[in-house]
Amino acid sequence: MKQVSCILLTCFLWLAGASAALPENAQISKLEPIAVASASADSVTMFTAEIADTEELRTRGLMFRHFLPEDKAMLFDYEQPRPVAMWMKNTNISLDMLFIREDGTIAAIAQDTVPQSLDTISVQEPVRGVLELAAGTVKRLGLRVNDKVYHRIFNTVED
Repeated sequence: MKQVSCILLTCFLWLAGASAALPENAQISKLEPIAVASASADSVTMFTAEIADTEELRTRGLMFRHFLPEDKAMLFDYEQPRPVAMWMKNTNISLDMLFIREDGTIAAIAQDTVPQSLDTISVQEPVRGVLELAAGTVKRLGLRVNDKVYHRIFNTVED
């Protein structure tokens, strides 16, 4: 029990320090539920997603993080479909990326991205959003192009 308390205290202090290190006007992401449906596995998996819906939040993304739990994600909302290119600069963890069309269908998938890489990860068609998940999630869930993502920005769920 002492060990759990120490871990929780360490996490609390780290979070407090991370918050204090942010500029006074830095934005904090909203948390919202998001679901991904795998047609091949005939399943729906829920995540809690941080929403990156401003230029500042999209630029920062998951940079400097050292861990992303399997039930967490980051959703980049570009407001309108557009070409999207991303990289892993200052990102310390490998990710899976789902490039999502305006109707919520997956247009492209990037798996097991390379941390700290400056290589461009992009999609050939305009997308409304990108969902970043812990590396290995796409394989674990059997996700494929044209599977569906359910979230308010894709008009696939009610607000």
